[in-house]
Amino acid sequence: MLLAGKRLVVTGVLTEASIASAVVRLARAQGAEVLLTSPLCRAWTVTSRVAPRLGVETDVLELDVMLPDDLTDLEQAVRDAGWDRVDGVLHAMGYLPAHDADDGFAGQPWAVAGEVLQAGAWSLAALVHALRPLLLRGSSVVGFELDPARAWPGQDWQGVAAAGLEATSRYLARELGPAGIRVNLLACGPQRTLLARAVPGYEQLATDWDARAPLGWDATDRTAVARAAVMLLSDWFPATTGSVVHVDGGAHAVSGR
Repeated sequence: MLLAGKRLVVTGVLTEASIASAVVRLARAQGAEVLLTSPLCRAWTVTSRVAPRLGVETDVLELDVMLPDDLTDLEQAVRDAGWDRVDGVLHAMGYLPAHDADDGFAGQPWAVAGEVLQAGAWSLAALVHALRPLLLRGSSVVGFELDPARAWPGQDWQGVAAAGLEATSRYLARELGPAGIRVNLLACGPQRTLLARAVPGYEQLATDWDARAPLGWDATDRTAVARAAVMLLSDWFPATTGSVVHVDGGAHAVSGR
């Protein structure tokens, strides 16, 4: 099994249909132990209900990356769960605060843009820093994004956050590489998730993606993304860091039709 004996901390599990949930299912099937995190006020109860259905019996840890105390307390929470190390971290975070979409991209106040950037990009560095004392040589950090090389309809500050996430992953790879810790991202095609439903035009983006991708693209199928995440969390990519692996049906490689 690819992840036999590995211990993974996973963010972003909300519904059973989420990308993170698909990764957890496969990771458990491949032998991993998993600790889930979730914001206490926003989603902790929901995540706790989903966890057993994913094969995770341990208590869900409280983590809202907007709250400094949650980040400070995370290492001890992991230790209190009986772990003295973390072999892998899955970053599957994003946040779209309430805002007036009619104001457009440039019209959003910093209160909106700042929270999107904090949750979507800065949080990767904050999460890794919080768990750094537990990350040993050979551990792996994996995150998700929608390819930020282009301005996608409706993405707006989430697209900017994705670009920031890429830069963050590269700087983390540079900083943590000498310690043998890998940091990589998966650039996925559109996925029909709770967050995606709040983005105007996302359904059309998914349809257009399927038409453009040489291999096609099913925005409801998490299989390919989960497999890629598990591979990066495993020991099978020991010399890969600071990279973006595309799991998008090949759409990034071709022009529109």
